[in-house]
Amino acid sequence: MFEQGVIRPPGEAYSLLVRATRNCPWNRCHICPAFKGKKFSKRSVAEVRQDIDEMADTYGPGKNNFDNAFLQDADSLILPTDQLVEIITYIKHRFPAINRVTTYARAKSMKKKGPEQYKRLKGAGLTRIHTGMESGSENVLKIIQKGNTPKDILEGGMRVRESGISLCEYIMPGVGGRTYSREHALKTAEILNQIRPDFIRVRSFALHPMSPLQRVVDEGGFELMTDEEVVEEIRMLLVNLDEMPSYFRCADFSLNLLMQIDGRLDKDKDAMIREIDRFLSLGKDKQRAYVLLQRSYPGMKPLDMLEDEQLLEKLYRKIQELEDQEEGGFEKYIRLLKSYQLPQPQTKNWGENKSARSDKS
Repeated sequence: MFEQGVIRPPGEAYSLLVRATRNCPWNRCHICPAFKGKKFSKRSVAEVRQDIDEMADTYGPGKNNFDNAFLQDADSLILPTDQLVEIITYIKHRFPAINRVTTYARAKSMKKKGPEQYKRLKGAGLTRIHTGMESGSENVLKIIQKGNTPKDILEGGMRVRESGISLCEYIMPGVGGRTYSREHALKTAEILNQIRPDFIRVRSFALHPMSPLQRVVDEGGFELMTDEEVVEEIRMLLVNLDEMPSYFRCADFSLNLLMQIDGRLDKDKDAMIREIDRFLSLGKDKQRAYVLLQRSYPGMKPLDMLEDEQLLEKLYRKIQELEDQEEGGFEKYIRLLKSYQLPQPQTKNWGENKSARSDKS
């Protein structure tokens, strides 16, 4: 039976998932649970071709509805270009209807590929690269142990943009905590304005309780932000982003409190800021009510829902109940609900994850 990894971008939900590598070559960051407890390895082209053959048999003639393919796991671009070209070519040979092939990649792998290599990848059919920028702040990147620098992110992003391959940068509001919130927003905007990616996908930060960063929080070394504060940070980011032809996307990730902040920066920036201001103009009680509603039932919810007095009263009662239970009870409850939406680590000892790679890598 063919292999599949544990995650893929939301937009690849209906794509053919082809596992080119196993897990993550870095796997030390404090923000991503998905591959913790697993070693990284590169799969041979022969292995991947066998998987593709098995997929073709499984989804055979009359059942092949795939238009897109996604290369798993966390950094397929780490493979030699010759191997990637062979894998992409074989996917399109066995699944002729596929017209879009995408992959995850880390910034360091992106910057290691040269123009000629990207030309070959694009020619073979690679159409988009998804990459986790998270932050443009060197301080924040160090705190979360991302393993990239702002320079890596900029160089890698520019290499992809210059190639003509579509680029999707993922950013993480709130990941700098209260201390670095402003720096995080401004430095992230600064790098994005230089890269000018096709997509900026917003992934508001939620802390997994098993993360080593939780211990830092418990010891007072990192102050988590409230949802309301994260919204203010997103506003600062938006204000400082150029009106460029980039899609600013919140709608595909339910940990974004205001999923309706979604549009093109060159067409919809002002409208997105107005919607944020509408939320920020609510009183504290109504803001918290909306937070509770969104976190209890994740999904896009219009602010107009708060005009329902009966619903509002129920939300107020629940908030008071949580606050009466313990000091800070509301925020603790919200953080717990948010953590439920994160992938689960494949180990009980996340903090002891010392080595990212297997001997096969």
